[in-house]
Amino acid sequence: MSGPIPVSVIGGYLGAGKTTLVNHLLRNAQGLKIAVLVNDFGELAIDADLIETEEDDLISIAGGCVCCSFGSDLMGALMALAQRDPPPQLVIIETSGVALPGTVALAVRLIPGFRVDAVVVLADAHSVGTRAADRFMGDTILRQLNDSDLVVLNKTDLINANELRSLHAWLKIAAPGAGVLDAVRAQVPIELLVALLVGHRADRAARSSTPRLAPGPIRSIGEAADNYESAAFTPDQALDVNALAAALAQPAFGLLRAKGVLRDIDGSLKTIHVVGARFEVTPHAGSGKSATGLACIGARGKMVRTEIQRALAQVTTDTTGA
Repeated sequence: MSGPIPVSVIGGYLGAGKTTLVNHLLRNAQGLKIAVLVNDFGELAIDADLIETEEDDLISIAGGCVCCSFGSDLMGALMALAQRDPPPQLVIIETSGVALPGTVALAVRLIPGFRVDAVVVLADAHSVGTRAADRFMGDTILRQLNDSDLVVLNKTDLINANELRSLHAWLKIAAPGAGVLDAVRAQVPIELLVALLVGHRADRAARSSTPRLAPGPIRSIGEAADNYESAAFTPDQALDVNALAAALAQPAFGLLRAKGVLRDIDGSLKTIHVVGARFEVTPHAGSGKSATGLACIGARGKMVRTEIQRALAQVTTDTTGA
């Protein structure tokens, strides 16, 4: 695996569904080598039928995934993972219910060889409003939501449609710029979840000979997949990649995730990551002959493809006459 190892931080208060989401991801890893880091094994109940072997600080999981306890030494645990052969393709850090995932993400960004791709916060649709107003818990919950790139709004089957609309409006204030995924029992469509956490679909799209615009649904198990769609773009000219990333992070585009490899105006290849309102542009670690492309994921009916095309056109530099 070339380039930094992608890391996603999963947070949320006790009972919001973090462990259910992690088990769902491990059970449906689709060959992706995932490492889950947790402060204490007692806080992470891995489904028993997934466990192959269990040691003091490591659980080996069917399909090549692992779960590690890091105690107070997160940096040491991450560096040990990087030395594994092969190293994981994705690291998930599940924080405790009282932790601030944004603080954990900042710490990871200081460690060479790792890249934070997303901060995901789970919230219980039935209780998050009450919990956020609690005099003891409220500040922590609001700070967790404010840290998020993506909110998985879990247990939406426990509220009615009007309550769900109101909750989405409230989250625009509590989690400004974050994408929101509705879920029941944390069952986010697995291909969508992997794409959001590690950009797996985006990498595949960038390597393919996809036409300039190839919209379609995220293909996955479950009817929930029909709520999301993807579009792939293959610009054939150099772009101001930083300007494009900043534009795509604006709420008007309706994006949950965008990732790809694009040729910058300085002639180099750049990797672009957009998650919610956060964006990052880094030098591409692959060869100079890598195929370029941009893959975008959004909620069905909210991702505005024409605006994405317009943004691409606005940052495009015609180099044919150079």
